[in-house]
Amino acid sequence: MAEPCPCGLDAGYDDCCGRLHRGKAAMTAEQLMRSRYVAYVVRDAAYLLHTWAAATRPPHLTFEDNLEWTALDILNTVGGTAFHTEGTVEFRAHYLADGRPGEQHENSRFVRADGRWVYLAPAA
Repeated sequence: MAEPCPCGLDAGYDDCCGRLHRGKAAMTAEQLMRSRYVAYVVRDAAYLLHTWAAATRPPHLTFEDNLEWTALDILNTVGGTAFHTEGTVEFRAHYLADGRPGEQHENSRFVRADGRWVYLAPAA
């Protein structure tokens, strides 16, 4: 069996977030959130920029060499289904920085742009 996807779901990377990284559209804001987390794990800047709303997208991304993403916990979702045009996903992403554990906690806002989910910004 393939190694589990870093997003935490019980599927291999190729069948889970890998297919989104190759061009399949996310069906929900949570699915996009998970695939964006995995893009940080595999350092796929092009995917991250492509799935970032144009209004808030940075011109480029760099990755910190001393940072390793280790786990993702989805804490809550509001909206963000196939029937919504916006949604939020609250998450906790765990990492090691120079071997020391840490975490990023955020409630992210997602919107539909041209029919596809994109990351907008942290929720206020």
